[in-house]
Amino acid sequence: MMNTADSVSNINHCRSFGAVVGENPRLLILGSMPGGESLRQGQYYAFRANAFWRITGALFGFRPDLPYSERLDALRRGGVALWDVLKECERDGSLDSNIRAPVPNDIARLLADHPSIRLIACNGGTAFRYFGRFVKPQLRAGYRIVRLPSSSPAAARMSFEEKLAVWRRLLLSGE
Repeated sequence: MMNTADSVSNINHCRSFGAVVGENPRLLILGSMPGGESLRQGQYYAFRANAFWRITGALFGFRPDLPYSERLDALRRGGVALWDVLKECERDGSLDSNIRAPVPNDIARLLADHPSIRLIACNGGTAFRYFGRFVKPQLRAGYRIVRLPSSSPAAARMSFEEKLAVWRRLLLSGE
């Protein structure tokens, strides 16, 4: 028989990072909550198998193997802001499906502080669902909101090339 204390011992309190925002961003990319490796390293999308940096590097013209601070600078120069829908949660492991007790970030405030943002892109279904639940009811009209295929390796239904093509179409074509 499993001890109740053992069954919850792997559940961690997770806190997201601050928003990455440059001057006059046009696009806000939202994840759900950083995974375990990202939290350990203190970097967005630090898990090497996650395609986020490969995709954004291809779209915004930088090498995905640049030092982390340079990748963030490249996003800012490209008019991209980066954050997570959730500020904190309880989670066992790194999977979004294990998120419990979610607390949202103040995305409505970020958008009010940066009126140049017109496009909001949710990186995967969980970010999109939490955005719809916590953020969308607070927003005024005028934003284009898209759901991107997740850059996570857990979302393996699409190849890298297919994900890149959809991200390109949704983020750069104005579709």
